[in-house]
Amino acid sequence: MRRAAVTMLSIAMGIVIGFVFATRQATVEGKPAPGAGFAAVPGEKGGWDLTGPYDVAKDWPKPLSQLPGHDGWTWGAVESVFAESPNRVLVLQRGELPLYERRPQAVALPEVGPSLSFPVGEVPIRNASQGAVASPPGAGGPGADPTDPAQAWKGRMGIDARWEHCLVVIDAQGNITESWTQWDSLFKRPHAIYENPYDPEKHVWVVDDHNMAIFEFTNDGKQLVKTIGTKGVAGADETHFNRPTFLTWLPDSTMFVADGYNGTRVVKFDKDGKYLTAWGQKGMPPNDTRPGYFNVVHGIAADPITHRVYVSDRGNRRLQVFDENGKFIEQWPFATPSSVNFLYISADRHLWAFDDTTSKVVEYDLDGHLLYAWGTLGDFPGGLFNMHGMSVDQEGNLYVAEVANGRAQKLTPRPGANPAFLVGKPVYAAWK
Repeated sequence: MRRAAVTMLSIAMGIVIGFVFATRQATVEGKPAPGAGFAAVPGEKGGWDLTGPYDVAKDWPKPLSQLPGHDGWTWGAVESVFAESPNRVLVLQRGELPLYERRPQAVALPEVGPSLSFPVGEVPIRNASQGAVASPPGAGGPGADPTDPAQAWKGRMGIDARWEHCLVVIDAQGNITESWTQWDSLFKRPHAIYENPYDPEKHVWVVDDHNMAIFEFTNDGKQLVKTIGTKGVAGADETHFNRPTFLTWLPDSTMFVADGYNGTRVVKFDKDGKYLTAWGQKGMPPNDTRPGYFNVVHGIAADPITHRVYVSDRGNRRLQVFDENGKFIEQWPFATPSSVNFLYISADRHLWAFDDTTSKVVEYDLDGHLLYAWGTLGDFPGGLFNMHGMSVDQEGNLYVAEVANGRAQKLTPRPGANPAFLVGKPVYAAWK
């Protein structure tokens, strides 16, 4: 009897051990294939997705010294970039800055505060956009008054900066092929550059927030076709802006303008530039959640299918969604300390947010669900500092404008990259 009991116990233990082993074996054999997850290149070992699904294009653009008489000078605060094609990329900057060859040794600054020194290791050495002697013209922040001498640029023109080559065109190899220097004297603080994807003539649009105006040029830059807004005069009516920032179009060329740094509204125009309507009220910083109240109206993008207008309410750290007549639909909160400068809706109808303070490129679906993000602070190739604009060309290359780093970067899709993680190509509805 005792022997039978021992035998039964041994059999039972064998069954349990066999079950456990089989379960573990099945779990091991059932593991997902290598590379599953969020890596930009499936199956890649190691890596960091430092530049997401992209590689950095070397020597693009080439140094500004490629221009005669520009030894010792480099790019200023690069506000915006627009890729008409891989071989014609328009870059908008606030003049030029002196070139520095190497990072200086750290110097203690006891007069500023205890245990402080400059430069700080592992962070960008220079902010090309902010500071008394950064890129002109000063008075750049939200609420700043361009007419106030106390807020004006404090540098020495020709020494600390040059107001030259505000708009240049760069080819696929990084060469400057066009310089629109004939318009340098027109620009005051050029902020954004576009071509309307529904315009077969490919006119070039420049938003200038200190001029309180938007300028429309022929594609070759030889003619100023139209000015919307009253140049140099701030306001909030049918003919005035208050430091506009960005714009976007619908398929019939209806245009929406984010107005802006000192304004608190979105302004709608028809295809001929005729005022139609506007909406928005001044919100209470830092986190007003009321529909239609704004605190720095910055990035803006329109969905060509639903005609919804997506607006970065930057100071309130949120995105607001409206119909094309300004009716509020919903809002998406962004995390502190985000500061989303630019919005872009690709032809595959994903929305991309380009964030300043976190140095992130962030992908959402059009219902606001987070899909992917990448990016890190730095002034090395592929690092990001104060992203302010972007564009994608027909080959899928991504161009990023960084005002603080003072550069535009070209990023090319990595071999084998997950296409869902690439910033989608734009709409080219009227282009051949």
